[in-house]
Amino acid sequence: MKTFFNKIVKRILTYMSFLICFIIIYYSDTFTFFVSLNGFLQILLFILVVCIPAYITKRMSYVDIGWPFGLVIIGILVLLLGEGYWLRKYIIGGMYLFAGLRMGIGSLILLIKGHLNTELSRYKYQRKRWKKSGFTNIDISLQYEIMLQCFANITFLSIPAILQAFNPQEYLSVLEILGYSFWLLFFVMEHIADIQKQKFLKKAFLEKRKKQVCNIGLWKYSRHPNYFAEWMVWNSLILSSLPSFFYFQISESNLISLGLLISIFYLSIIMYNTLVYYTGAIPSEYYSLKKRPDYKKYKQKTNMFFFGINQ
Repeated sequence: MKTFFNKIVKRILTYMSFLICFIIIYYSDTFTFFVSLNGFLQILLFILVVCIPAYITKRMSYVDIGWPFGLVIIGILVLLLGEGYWLRKYIIGGMYLFAGLRMGIGSLILLIKGHLNTELSRYKYQRKRWKKSGFTNIDISLQYEIMLQCFANITFLSIPAILQAFNPQEYLSVLEILGYSFWLLFFVMEHIADIQKQKFLKKAFLEKRKKQVCNIGLWKYSRHPNYFAEWMVWNSLILSSLPSFFYFQISESNLISLGLLISIFYLSIIMYNTLVYYTGAIPSEYYSLKKRPDYKKYKQKTNMFFFGINQ
């Protein structure tokens, strides 16, 4: 009974940061309606697109469809409900729309081609974690993990969009311009990394060289340049959000302001942990080491996440 209770408490505590963040942005003086509508639409999206298919198929990979289209919802809400400076609103709304559609359409293509008929490796790895932690009910674990991503879309991932959508200052600050520029730079870098790997794998397939390790282009300097670039995309959004935070800090209570500031920077931690430990580098490398004989040598030579060469 004690072990069961501890497991329940552990899972409840994982949701606490999302609950606290939701309370902070919900009880702000400006964002209540946006937060409420976004929350409703995200939950509806995840139930229909992720939770129900996952319950039927016992596969979690539908998250790769749900969470990017959740970004699309945020982008649309920014354009429809944002009351701030039109240029800032269209820039931040466009960022969410563009990023969400890129990933979402890509996942739909995978679905159509049948690649989601089996669980993606990063989600297979979650089952190993559940087993190690003593969680044996797959149905509950699937829904629990899925809703974590849903609540991330409702809370932390939406904060840069919310802050900038309602900032009425009719100019773009240096920090905002830098943030937008870095966002574009790292968005392109992520796309280039994906293309480089696709071309490498296609060439290896045509040349009948199986189980090859991609170590060309950006992959020479990081074992996961795409994940690093995606992390920097979110850091760029954080940077561009700071001027809007400073604007709203004046009108919000000290408690709400402090909560918003912590939430903004905690977003970077969430994305780092996700892209390295949760569904990113660590799960990927677990299977790469098993499938690719040369991966161990590649691992010794090249940094996992940050750019650089060990030897």
